[in-house]
Amino acid sequence: MKIALASDHAGYDLKMVIARYLTQKGIDFFDFGCGAGESVDYVDYGAKAIRQVVSGEFDRAILFCGTGLGMAIVANKFPGIIATPCWNEFTAKASRTHNNSNCLCLGGRVLSEELALAIVKIWLENEFEGGRHERRINKIKELEKENFKKT
Repeated sequence: MKIALASDHAGYDLKMVIARYLTQKGIDFFDFGCGAGESVDYVDYGAKAIRQVVSGEFDRAILFCGTGLGMAIVANKFPGIIATPCWNEFTAKASRTHNNSNCLCLGGRVLSEELALAIVKIWLENEFEGGRHERRINKIKELEKENFKKT
């Protein structure tokens, strides 16, 4: 699995905690920014990382901002992306097993390091269950076809 990471300034410190965790676990990742001390717009860095998932160069993304909400909004503007902000272990598991999330969005201002690490661990270890959830994901894909038309 290959993970694209990105953050704005509010998510930078938490991104670095997660990057160390991924390194310890031997999980391949690349940090698309931002760097330490930069004040940036989350939109720019979230889009940079998500384009790599859409292109197939990366399997999933983990994005960080103050709340995780802004990054989720950005990521969900791209076809094929199911970005989920998660705030506890239950939402992390459901985002994978029920929603087949390929982008996790975390808030550096709302999560402790310990909770964020638990969320990432669960999100990485769980797989999509399919079954009744497959029907719902297929409906989402149909909405994408309808609403993400190339101009």
